[in-house]
Amino acid sequence: MEIRAGQVAVHHVEHGTGRPVLVLHGAGVDHREAEACFEPALSAAGLRRIYPDLPGMGRTTAPATLCSADDVLDTLLDFADEVTGGTSHLLVGHSAGAYYAQAMAARRPAQVAGLALVCPLLPGLRDIPEHRVAAGSGELGDDDFRSYFVIQTAEMLDRYERYVAPAAALVDEAALERMGERWALTPHDSPAYEGPTLLVAGRLDSTVGYAAAADLVREYPHASLAVLDDAGHALPHEQPDLLRALLAEWLARVERTN
Repeated sequence: MEIRAGQVAVHHVEHGTGRPVLVLHGAGVDHREAEACFEPALSAAGLRRIYPDLPGMGRTTAPATLCSADDVLDTLLDFADEVTGGTSHLLVGHSAGAYYAQAMAARRPAQVAGLALVCPLLPGLRDIPEHRVAAGSGELGDDDFRSYFVIQTAEMLDRYERYVAPAAALVDEAALERMGERWALTPHDSPAYEGPTLLVAGRLDSTVGYAAAADLVREYPHASLAVLDDAGHALPHEQPDLLRALLAEWLARVERTN
């Protein structure tokens, strides 16, 4: 389905009823990866799960008026208002989706009941490790698979081929390049988000590392931090049981707080 958010028709899928939770995927994929990774944890929680395609990916186009990360953020804020009716909701983001989720919570803290950031793309990335294979022969799949996953088993290759690779054909590379030239969000002068927060990073993440995510624990007064070994940037695929447990604990904190 589609909802108009400013000048953008945002394609999304949703499941269930209850308090809304928006789940934002990373760059170069679409809602299918986020849906595959987070549905197992969220589907039993009595939530209305909403998975949008970010502009320029999946079936959400990016008009020429979108020229920066700030423009994408404005679109996502408009989308959140439209799809939730301005009611309280949760935010979950992976990679670039976490970058936007963090900014959305900063802009609209009163509307965000909980924030979960998984392998977040952040300014000031540091101490990013070299990519290495933690399990498997290192010979399965194509170069994209081998550079993304550190657990390189037949099961992970199947997940990559089902939920990650199909999105490549739908990416508007020109739009992503245009918006990527101004990828840094304008700093927003606001107090730290005080709601229940979850920070999850992969110790072997050769895309964004884990150090910058660990730094965030000092910024959020109610944050839990987990750095998972044997997990890279594809952590939601590689450590699903641990991620499910961490999200369940986070949701319990959200329920107690709200």
